[in-house]
Amino acid sequence: MNAQLMWVLVLLATAVYLFASNRIRMDVVALLVIVAFVFSGTLTVTEALAGFSDANVILIAALFVVGHGLVRTGVAYQVGEWLMRAAGNSETRMLVLLMLAVAGLGAFMSSTGVVAIFIPVVISVAARMQTSVTRLMMPLSFAGLISGMMTLVATPPNMVVNSELLRAGFAGFGFFGVTPIGLVVLVSGIGYMLVARRWLANEPSQHKENWRRRTFLDLIRDYQLSGRARRMAIRPGSPLVGQTLDGLHLRARYGANVIGIERWRKFRRVMISVTSNTELKARDVLLIDMSAAESRVRQFYAEQQLEPLVLRGEYFSGQSRDVGMAEVSLIPDSELPGKTLRQVMFRSQYGLNVVGIRRQGQAIAGKLVDEELMIGDMLLVAGDWKLIRQLQQKTYDFIVLNLPAEVDDVAPAVSQAPHALFCLALMVALMLTDGIPNVLAALIACLLMGKFRCFTAESAYKSIHWPSLILIVGMMPFALALQRTGGVELVVRGLMDISGGHGPRVMLLSLFVLCALIGLFISNTATAVLMAPIAIAAAHEMGLSPYPFIMAVALAASAAFMTPVSSPVNTLVMVPGNYRFADFLRIGVPFTLWVMLVSVMLVPLIYPF
Repeated sequence: MNAQLMWVLVLLATAVYLFASNRIRMDVVALLVIVAFVFSGTLTVTEALAGFSDANVILIAALFVVGHGLVRTGVAYQVGEWLMRAAGNSETRMLVLLMLAVAGLGAFMSSTGVVAIFIPVVISVAARMQTSVTRLMMPLSFAGLISGMMTLVATPPNMVVNSELLRAGFAGFGFFGVTPIGLVVLVSGIGYMLVARRWLANEPSQHKENWRRRTFLDLIRDYQLSGRARRMAIRPGSPLVGQTLDGLHLRARYGANVIGIERWRKFRRVMISVTSNTELKARDVLLIDMSAAESRVRQFYAEQQLEPLVLRGEYFSGQSRDVGMAEVSLIPDSELPGKTLRQVMFRSQYGLNVVGIRRQGQAIAGKLVDEELMIGDMLLVAGDWKLIRQLQQKTYDFIVLNLPAEVDDVAPAVSQAPHALFCLALMVALMLTDGIPNVLAALIACLLMGKFRCFTAESAYKSIHWPSLILIVGMMPFALALQRTGGVELVVRGLMDISGGHGPRVMLLSLFVLCALIGLFISNTATAVLMAPIAIAAAHEMGLSPYPFIMAVALAASAAFMTPVSSPVNTLVMVPGNYRFADFLRIGVPFTLWVMLVSVMLVPLIYPF
């Protein structure tokens, strides 16, 4: 034990503590680690920043974009709609099909994104069957994690361990190298959840009042929006002309929220997006949410020289092709709870208006802009459909729980769905060949999806979950630092003392247990970064093939079933599923032990020692 190793271990312990306490964002902690390594002289600048040039980091970013293309073209949502039709009223059939669909989609796109897509599907199905959403959210989460065991590119830990193999001079795994074990885990996971769901709460869904797919009219009723919509034209002499919405303070002065603006362009009216900097012009038609008394509305018309116009439909339902609505909810680790909409500057930040809040099933009346947000609140947002779609990508703050049926008429790129499927199939085919690196296959798929207009360049960049990439980049220097200072050798020596004399399967078991324990405190990706070089070193020390040991690390990293913080997938379902920390322990621990047993038994059969 030398001074440099002590420093690396102290830094590692500090990072683990900060990850577990969640006081500082994980990506910020990762960047602090890079800075600490450089200033302490443990690593050079080039070594500390080497993760930014790692091919797997680019591959993970590209796969986020490919998954975004599948979402934007409606492919992922169509799978959800098929699932609802195929399940009928059978909870058992729903559970089986749900886990198969999520594991299948998650094999080729971000499991976090897949789970976020299926949360509203599960809520709708549970309401239709009048069963507890709690009995279906946990299977959804487990399927998302199991999807990481289906293909090489299904989850970052797989790509991390594969990269470590290549760095050590070995050939990498094949695209379907992990699939045989993943299929066994998936089948057993379905069987396990059919039994384990009985251990979860069985209270009827709180959404049972409406089992069918919701519409604008349903949302208008639930959030008590009737009578609040106004449509008015700006006369040429109005004091609003030439002013920006931010400068007018219409919400503070009159309680008026501008949802949309119709503007003359090339001899026709078009709907334009509304931001705080939008400048109003004469003849603009304002779509306004205003719950004030009629006398106050007339005063607004007179003072601002506005002309009332006919509004088709109830609360902008007649403008549903241009004006969108969606229900969203805060995720557990969001920084927004306790803040008001005014403090968050919701419209300035997201370009959307919060027109309703439901808390414990009841719509909140009064001035919403000063209402403190709470975990579990349902927010109804209104505005441009494109901005609502963008909000779906902000999974670090919100989950879009319900999109009304009208969204089908305004899917951003639904006509490009066949092209998206072609690009996905081409990417998989290229990855199955040995001639093209996986990262190039993913980049080719991204470029083709862009060519076919499956997404815009702006939406593609926004679809990348940068905090996840920064976390991987920041944890990579630990592996090099531990190797250089003798930390890997120290851990391997300890493992050899404990397990080395009992055969390779016991070593395999020890590696799995160590990964699972570390995964209780830090993310599964960070766990894979730390454990991959240890697994290879242990194999070298025993004079055995590194493949079974590194595969055990990959499987253990994906088996993050035991806590809601070990994977974003678990965190996403915690609030919608009404789970407690103990629920994950009660359901997750037995299944983790089963996955460990499957891994120890099957991995050596596929990858001999």
